[in-house]
Amino acid sequence: MQQHRRRERWGVGRGADTGGLWLATFCGGIIGLLQGLWPAPVYAGDNLQGRVIADVVPVGNRVRTAEQIRSKMLTRPGSRYDEQTLQEDVRRLHATRWFVPGGVQILTHDEPDGRVTILVYVQELSQTVEDVQYIGAQHLRLSELQQLTGIRKGEPMNPLANELGRQAIQRRYQEDGRYFATVELVEGSKPTDRRVVYRIVEGPVVRVAGIELRGVEQASQARIRTLLVTQRRLLGFIGGKFNPVTLEIDRQKIIDYYHGLGYLDVQVTPEVVPLADLGLVRIVYHVREGRPYQVAGKTITGARSFPPERLEQLTELKVGERYDLRVVQADAQRIKDYYGMRGYPVAVEPHLYEVAGRPGAVQVQYEVVNDRGEPDRVGRIIIEGNEVTKRRVILNELPFRPGQILPYDRLDEARMRLARLGIFDPEDPPTVEVLPNEWDSVFKDIRIRVKETRTGQFMIGGAVNSDMGLTGTIVINERNFSLTRWPTSWDDIRSGRAWRGDGQELRIEAAPGTQFQRYSITWREPYLFDTPFGLTTSGYYFTRAFAEYNEHRYGGRFTIDRRLDPLWKASFMTRVEGIDIGHIPWYAPKEIAEDAGNHFLLGLRTGLTRDSRDSYIYPTRGGMLDIAFEQVLGSNAFPIGTVEWTQFFSSRYLAREDGSGRHVLGLRSMLAVTTGNAPVYERFYGGGIRSMRGFSFRGMGPFENNLAIGGTFLWINTVEYQIPLLANDKLHWAIFVDHGTVERDVAIRNYRVSIGTGLRISVPAFGPLPLAFDFAFPVVRGPNDHRQIFNFSVGVFGGP
Repeated sequence: MQQHRRRERWGVGRGADTGGLWLATFCGGIIGLLQGLWPAPVYAGDNLQGRVIADVVPVGNRVRTAEQIRSKMLTRPGSRYDEQTLQEDVRRLHATRWFVPGGVQILTHDEPDGRVTILVYVQELSQTVEDVQYIGAQHLRLSELQQLTGIRKGEPMNPLANELGRQAIQRRYQEDGRYFATVELVEGSKPTDRRVVYRIVEGPVVRVAGIELRGVEQASQARIRTLLVTQRRLLGFIGGKFNPVTLEIDRQKIIDYYHGLGYLDVQVTPEVVPLADLGLVRIVYHVREGRPYQVAGKTITGARSFPPERLEQLTELKVGERYDLRVVQADAQRIKDYYGMRGYPVAVEPHLYEVAGRPGAVQVQYEVVNDRGEPDRVGRIIIEGNEVTKRRVILNELPFRPGQILPYDRLDEARMRLARLGIFDPEDPPTVEVLPNEWDSVFKDIRIRVKETRTGQFMIGGAVNSDMGLTGTIVINERNFSLTRWPTSWDDIRSGRAWRGDGQELRIEAAPGTQFQRYSITWREPYLFDTPFGLTTSGYYFTRAFAEYNEHRYGGRFTIDRRLDPLWKASFMTRVEGIDIGHIPWYAPKEIAEDAGNHFLLGLRTGLTRDSRDSYIYPTRGGMLDIAFEQVLGSNAFPIGTVEWTQFFSSRYLAREDGSGRHVLGLRSMLAVTTGNAPVYERFYGGGIRSMRGFSFRGMGPFENNLAIGGTFLWINTVEYQIPLLANDKLHWAIFVDHGTVERDVAIRNYRVSIGTGLRISVPAFGPLPLAFDFAFPVVRGPNDHRQIFNFSVGVFGGP
């Protein structure tokens, strides 16, 4: 007897439904009719994954054509059978609202040649909507209501869709702060109805007058408040709209926070307290903390490929110390990554067990799941969704290739690297998933799905700091540029295919300013000829007015770089420049006057960089080392050697109990040396931002006639200590000491020291980098040095 294979988890639900019963009877009749017509059975235990699809056949459709149904599906004749894709197809078909709830079922049939036929059984809606009314809606436009419900006149009558529309309207009112709004489905709840009528009572906009935390004794109330999604109104009328959905989110955030502190029995109950003014409520979170739990012991189970003793060395949870959820989660991730980098797709699940006779003690068990004892390898790499972007652009970002051990721990890295390209939709970011195969082979296919987005930008802005004054910016930037994809028709330009698709970056920038002007064009190929080497070329022209002279510089740079490993990066750069030095004062010393006029410069620079910072925005640990040597030829020949080292230190003992609010000690040292025949425009100058605060820009160093002539030896150092002032870590207080010197030769004659204090303020509207406001006071100065007490910049001294 021939049999069909039913996918119950995709089809009708388990609840009683007359329509579902009718469909089951109907499908049973169809199956009985088809038995004997199809040559081969497919049993429920068969593995269809990866088999070729012969055809996709809709069954039971009368209103919609077969082609209309197939057009909504991703599964196509000739494609490979994939369960996840079929699940998505069923979801898409239900989303059309052409069918009754649960009115889509997928069955399969075997063909004699081994292919599979997909049968799509549908039950269509028959009654149509003659009218849609929204009674009582005053603050939502008709177009907004129609978009929320998706119900239109003339469409099939769908009671479930009508109820979902009611919920969507009520949810929208609550999101807008109308907590007491009610929405009633007066008509449209039965398949025989002809109208859909919603009765709406909007009610007032409700705002949160205050938030209270009761029972919080062992944790920081200020820190908990930074976790809450619910916010109180400001100044009595700004923001604070109450949305009850956020209460459950807040409750879970508070519980997770306490679990991180070891309070495993914590209970949190939100309460909404109406006030005399119907437009105001007060939110009270009742917290029962319970006792903190200690770790009585830890074990690792389920490990077959590696001895538990080796895996236990990866954990940081300490027996006898307070239980910390964050440490346990980090331990589980390290064990999973240890397996993952060796090709084992395991999961690690932490379990807690109370210890009998020891109140407040827990045994922590890390269970390794799916350790099969054999590593997986990369099979095919399947890329979907790249209509403009070339396949190689995506492949170059992947840390694996077919045939290699499959690094499960780097799948997230692949997702992030693709997302960081900036050429895919951030609302629907790239996905990287491992596909099962029909034979359960160790070779696993990798499917990458991307959704392309606009990659061109036109920006107008400005910047200001205490060294360069006010500067405007006009930028044209394309992140998916192609130097070779020239348009072949007007349609290529209109559709955005021309000059796009190679993953290159083209940036054209104009920055006119009061003291400084810069105009440049930069092109970068991150993977030259699909190798790990990157190529960056740029042409530029800039002018700068100094007290000693005016400088006009034009030229180009060519840089080849290669990342050696996650920390180290090597580079080689060539610069070719023309420099014009003019407007020199008549009293200028010969060190400046002899460099007047036009000059040619050819620089050959090699560099090595190591970056181990834990954050580019607010580093707390790690450091950065940059070593470079450049030989300059042309009008003058001289070498330049530079070394810059930055290191950050922090301790959990100088932080909040939850790990936030770390005090950070930063150290920085920069050493630069050249020879005496370096011209004035290539020498070293000190003072200002990222140099010696407390001194003006180029305000320290050798002087002649009160004009800076620059030095051939520079040594600048910084010690800075940052302390968070707010519970959300958006405001830091910094104290620092800058010290160093700039000298005519390699010697220390006038060592300068300045001390200061400042604030680091993070303002999301201004971007991720903090604003830095510093006041510095020189305590040891050199002759003719120029002071500048206040400095303003963006970023921290060890940041980008």
